[in-house]
Amino acid sequence: MQANVLSSKTRDNTRRINTQALLTMPSTHHLRPVAPGFELIHADSALLVVNKPSGLLSVPGRGADKQDCLITRVQADYPDALIVHRLDCDTSGLLVLARGKELHRRLSIQFQDRQVEKRYVAIVEGELAPDSGEVNLPLIVDWPNRPLHIVDFKTGKPSLTLYRVLRYDAVEHCSRVELTPETGRTHQLRVHMQALGHPILGDTLYATPSARAKADRLLLHAEYLAFAHPENGKPLNFTCAAGF
Repeated sequence: MQANVLSSKTRDNTRRINTQALLTMPSTHHLRPVAPGFELIHADSALLVVNKPSGLLSVPGRGADKQDCLITRVQADYPDALIVHRLDCDTSGLLVLARGKELHRRLSIQFQDRQVEKRYVAIVEGELAPDSGEVNLPLIVDWPNRPLHIVDFKTGKPSLTLYRVLRYDAVEHCSRVELTPETGRTHQLRVHMQALGHPILGDTLYATPSARAKADRLLLHAEYLAFAHPENGKPLNFTCAAGF
Protein backbone atom coordinates (compact mmCIF):
# COMPACT_ATOMS: atom_id res chain seq x y z
CA MET A 1 0.00 0.00 0.00
CA GLN A 2 1.09 3.56 -0.61
CA ALA A 3 1.47 6.63 1.54
CA ASN A 4 -1.56 8.52 2.75
CA VAL A 5 -0.99 11.83 0.97
CA LEU A 6 -0.96 12.15 -2.80
CA SER A 7 -0.30 15.11 -5.05
CA SER A 8 -2.11 15.78 -8.28
CA LYS A 9 -2.41 18.38 -10.98
CA THR A 10 -5.90 19.76 -11.30
CA ARG A 11 -7.50 22.30 -13.56
CA ASP A 12 -10.64 24.38 -13.39
CA ASN A 13 -13.06 22.59 -15.64
CA THR A 14 -16.73 23.12 -14.89
CA ARG A 15 -18.20 20.96 -17.62
CA ARG A 16 -20.72 18.46 -16.33
CA ILE A 17 -19.83 14.81 -16.76
CA ASN A 18 -21.60 12.87 -19.48
CA THR A 19 -22.43 10.03 -17.11
CA GLN A 20 -23.76 7.74 -19.83
CA ALA A 21 -20.35 7.70 -21.49
CA LEU A 22 -18.53 6.42 -18.42
CA LEU A 23 -17.94 2.76 -17.62
CA THR A 24 -20.74 0.87 -15.89
CA MET A 25 -21.06 -2.76 -14.85
CA PRO A 26 -24.10 -5.06 -15.17
CA SER A 27 -26.12 -5.66 -12.02
CA THR A 28 -27.15 -9.03 -10.61
CA HIS A 29 -29.93 -10.20 -8.31
CA HIS A 30 -32.25 -7.78 -10.10
CA LEU A 31 -35.92 -7.85 -9.12
CA ARG A 32 -38.96 -5.61 -9.48
CA PRO A 33 -39.42 -2.02 -8.26
CA VAL A 34 -41.58 -2.10 -5.12
CA ALA A 35 -42.40 1.55 -4.39
CA PRO A 36 -41.43 4.87 -5.92
CA GLY A 37 -37.91 5.89 -5.03
CA PHE A 38 -36.15 2.56 -4.51
CA GLU A 39 -35.64 -0.84 -6.08
CA LEU A 40 -35.94 -4.24 -4.42
CA ILE A 41 -32.88 -6.36 -5.16
CA HIS A 42 -33.56 -9.36 -2.86
CA ALA A 43 -36.26 -10.46 -0.43
CA ASP A 44 -36.63 -13.51 1.80
CA SER A 45 -38.12 -14.28 5.21
CA ALA A 46 -35.09 -12.85 7.04
CA LEU A 47 -33.90 -9.81 5.13
CA LEU A 48 -34.30 -7.36 2.27
CA VAL A 49 -31.67 -5.79 0.05
CA VAL A 50 -32.65 -2.58 -1.74
CA ASN A 51 -31.06 -0.05 -4.04
CA LYS A 52 -31.45 3.42 -2.51
CA PRO A 53 -31.45 6.37 -4.91
CA SER A 54 -29.38 9.49 -4.38
CA GLY A 55 -31.35 12.21 -2.60
CA LEU A 56 -33.41 9.91 -0.36
CA LEU A 57 -32.73 9.74 3.39
CA SER A 58 -32.17 6.28 4.88
CA VAL A 59 -34.15 7.14 8.03
CA PRO A 60 -36.29 10.13 9.03
CA GLY A 61 -34.55 13.37 9.88
CA ARG A 62 -35.57 16.31 12.02
CA GLY A 63 -38.46 18.33 10.70
CA ALA A 64 -41.62 17.62 8.74
CA ASP A 65 -39.77 17.96 5.45
CA LYS A 66 -37.43 15.08 6.32
CA GLN A 67 -39.95 12.36 7.13
CA ASP A 68 -39.97 10.78 3.65
CA CYS A 69 -37.18 8.21 3.69
CA LEU A 70 -36.19 4.74 2.57
CA ILE A 71 -37.32 2.85 5.68
CA THR A 72 -40.78 4.44 5.56
CA ARG A 73 -41.22 3.50 1.92
CA VAL A 74 -40.00 -0.07 2.48
CA GLN A 75 -42.26 -0.55 5.50
CA ALA A 76 -45.27 0.28 3.34
CA ASP A 77 -44.73 -3.13 1.71
CA TYR A 78 -42.76 -4.89 4.47
CA PRO A 79 -43.98 -3.64 7.89
CA ASP A 80 -41.44 -5.81 9.75
CA ALA A 81 -38.43 -4.24 8.00
CA LEU A 82 -35.77 -2.64 10.22
CA ILE A 83 -32.80 -0.63 9.01
CA VAL A 84 -29.43 -2.29 9.71
CA HIS A 85 -27.03 0.34 8.35
CA ARG A 86 -27.29 3.64 6.51
CA LEU A 87 -26.10 5.49 3.46
CA ASP A 88 -25.74 9.26 3.24
CA CYS A 89 -28.75 10.94 1.67
CA ASP A 90 -26.76 11.82 -1.46
CA THR A 91 -25.17 8.36 -1.82
CA SER A 92 -26.99 5.71 -3.85
CA GLY A 93 -26.71 1.95 -3.66
CA LEU A 94 -27.22 -1.22 -1.68
CA LEU A 95 -28.76 -1.31 1.78
CA VAL A 96 -29.69 -4.31 3.95
CA LEU A 97 -32.83 -4.38 6.08
CA ALA A 98 -33.71 -7.06 8.61
CA ARG A 99 -37.16 -8.57 9.04
CA GLY A 100 -37.81 -8.52 12.78
CA LYS A 101 -35.81 -7.68 15.91
CA GLU A 102 -33.87 -10.92 16.29
CA LEU A 103 -32.66 -10.90 12.68
CA HIS A 104 -31.82 -7.21 13.07
CA ARG A 105 -29.63 -8.11 16.04
CA ARG A 106 -27.80 -10.84 14.12
CA LEU A 107 -27.17 -8.68 11.06
CA SER A 108 -26.11 -5.70 13.18
CA ILE A 109 -23.45 -7.84 14.87
CA GLN A 110 -21.97 -8.68 11.45
CA PHE A 111 -21.70 -4.98 10.62
CA GLN A 112 -20.31 -4.07 14.04
CA ASP A 113 -17.71 -6.85 13.87
CA ARG A 114 -16.71 -5.84 10.31
CA GLN A 115 -17.76 -9.18 8.87
CA VAL A 116 -19.54 -7.48 5.97
CA GLU A 117 -17.66 -6.77 2.75
CA LYS A 118 -18.61 -3.42 1.20
CA ARG A 119 -17.45 -1.84 -2.03
CA TYR A 120 -18.30 1.51 -3.58
CA VAL A 121 -17.67 3.16 -6.93
CA ALA A 122 -17.11 6.90 -7.33
CA ILE A 123 -15.94 9.45 -9.86
CA VAL A 124 -13.37 11.85 -8.45
CA GLU A 125 -11.61 14.91 -9.74
CA GLY A 126 -8.17 14.52 -11.30
CA GLU A 127 -5.83 11.59 -11.91
CA LEU A 128 -4.71 9.55 -8.90
CA ALA A 129 -1.09 8.50 -8.72
CA PRO A 130 -0.35 5.81 -7.69
CA ASP A 131 -3.47 4.14 -9.06
CA SER A 132 -4.07 2.06 -5.93
CA GLY A 133 -3.38 2.49 -2.25
CA GLU A 134 -4.90 3.28 1.11
CA VAL A 135 -6.02 6.32 3.05
CA ASN A 136 -5.41 5.93 6.77
CA LEU A 137 -6.55 9.21 8.33
CA PRO A 138 -8.53 9.60 11.60
CA LEU A 139 -11.89 11.36 11.33
CA ILE A 140 -14.16 13.29 13.67
CA VAL A 141 -17.23 15.48 13.34
CA ASP A 142 -16.45 19.18 12.95
CA TRP A 143 -18.83 20.31 15.70
CA PRO A 144 -18.94 24.04 14.88
CA ASN A 145 -19.63 23.16 11.23
CA ARG A 146 -21.85 20.09 11.44
CA PRO A 147 -22.56 17.91 9.50
CA LEU A 148 -18.99 18.29 8.16
CA HIS A 149 -16.32 15.82 9.27
CA ILE A 150 -12.59 16.50 9.33
CA VAL A 151 -9.23 14.76 9.68
CA ASP A 152 -8.02 15.12 13.28
CA PHE A 153 -4.88 13.28 14.39
CA LYS A 154 -5.44 14.15 18.05
CA THR A 155 -9.05 13.12 18.69
CA GLY A 156 -10.21 11.50 15.43
CA LYS A 157 -11.33 7.88 15.21
CA PRO A 158 -9.17 5.46 13.18
CA SER A 159 -10.47 5.35 9.59
CA LEU A 160 -9.13 3.27 6.70
CA THR A 161 -10.14 3.29 3.04
CA LEU A 162 -8.64 1.25 0.20
CA TYR A 163 -8.86 2.64 -3.33
CA ARG A 164 -8.20 1.43 -6.86
CA VAL A 165 -8.47 3.41 -10.09
CA LEU A 166 -10.72 1.76 -12.66
CA ARG A 167 -10.44 4.33 -15.42
CA TYR A 168 -9.05 7.82 -16.05
CA ASP A 169 -10.89 10.20 -18.38
CA ALA A 170 -8.32 12.62 -19.77
CA VAL A 171 -10.95 14.76 -21.50
CA GLU A 172 -12.95 15.41 -18.33
CA HIS A 173 -9.89 15.11 -16.07
CA CYS A 174 -11.57 12.72 -13.65
CA SER A 175 -11.12 9.14 -12.45
CA ARG A 176 -13.54 6.30 -11.84
CA VAL A 177 -12.40 4.58 -8.64
CA GLU A 178 -13.32 1.57 -6.53
CA LEU A 179 -13.45 2.36 -2.81
CA THR A 180 -13.42 -0.21 -0.01
CA PRO A 181 -14.05 1.14 3.49
CA GLU A 182 -12.34 -0.97 6.13
CA THR A 183 -14.03 1.18 8.79
CA GLY A 184 -17.47 2.78 8.66
CA ARG A 185 -17.12 6.40 9.76
CA THR A 186 -19.65 9.03 8.71
CA HIS A 187 -18.63 10.67 5.40
CA GLN A 188 -15.45 8.55 5.45
CA LEU A 189 -15.08 8.06 1.69
CA ARG A 190 -15.95 11.66 0.94
CA VAL A 191 -13.48 13.12 3.44
CA HIS A 192 -10.70 10.68 2.52
CA MET A 193 -10.97 11.50 -1.18
CA GLN A 194 -10.98 15.21 -0.35
CA ALA A 195 -7.88 14.72 1.81
CA LEU A 196 -6.06 13.15 -1.16
CA GLY A 197 -6.91 16.19 -3.28
CA HIS A 198 -9.40 14.23 -5.41
CA PRO A 199 -12.90 15.10 -4.15
CA ILE A 200 -15.90 13.16 -5.39
CA LEU A 201 -17.74 14.96 -8.17
CA GLY A 202 -21.02 16.58 -7.20
CA ASP A 203 -20.16 16.61 -3.47
CA THR A 204 -21.84 19.70 -2.03
CA LEU A 205 -20.00 19.37 1.30
CA TYR A 206 -16.40 18.51 0.42
CA ALA A 207 -15.74 19.14 -3.28
CA THR A 208 -14.04 22.15 -4.81
CA PRO A 209 -16.35 24.46 -6.79
CA SER A 210 -15.09 22.98 -10.06
CA ALA A 211 -15.63 19.36 -8.92
CA ARG A 212 -19.03 20.23 -7.48
CA ALA A 213 -20.17 21.72 -10.78
CA LYS A 214 -19.22 18.69 -12.86
CA ALA A 215 -22.20 16.58 -11.72
CA ASP A 216 -25.75 17.25 -10.60
CA ARG A 217 -25.53 14.62 -7.81
CA LEU A 218 -22.89 13.02 -5.61
CA LEU A 219 -21.17 10.42 -7.82
CA LEU A 220 -20.81 7.81 -5.07
CA HIS A 221 -22.61 4.46 -5.19
CA ALA A 222 -22.58 1.40 -2.91
CA GLU A 223 -22.27 -1.30 -5.56
CA TYR A 224 -21.40 -4.50 -3.64
CA LEU A 225 -22.30 -6.18 -0.34
CA ALA A 226 -21.31 -9.62 0.96
CA PHE A 227 -22.32 -11.14 4.29
CA ALA A 228 -23.65 -14.32 5.89
CA HIS A 229 -27.37 -15.07 5.91
CA PRO A 230 -28.53 -14.42 9.49
CA GLU A 231 -30.58 -17.63 9.70
CA ASN A 232 -28.48 -20.30 8.00
CA GLY A 233 -25.03 -18.73 7.65
CA LYS A 234 -25.01 -19.13 3.87
CA PRO A 235 -22.71 -16.64 2.12
CA LEU A 236 -24.63 -13.94 0.26
CA ASN A 237 -23.34 -11.35 -2.16
CA PHE A 238 -25.13 -8.65 -4.13
CA THR A 239 -24.01 -6.32 -6.91
CA CYS A 240 -25.87 -3.30 -8.23
CA ALA A 241 -24.29 -1.13 -10.91
CA ALA A 242 -24.10 2.62 -10.52
CA GLY A 243 -26.31 4.79 -12.68
CA PHE A 244 -23.34 6.94 -13.69
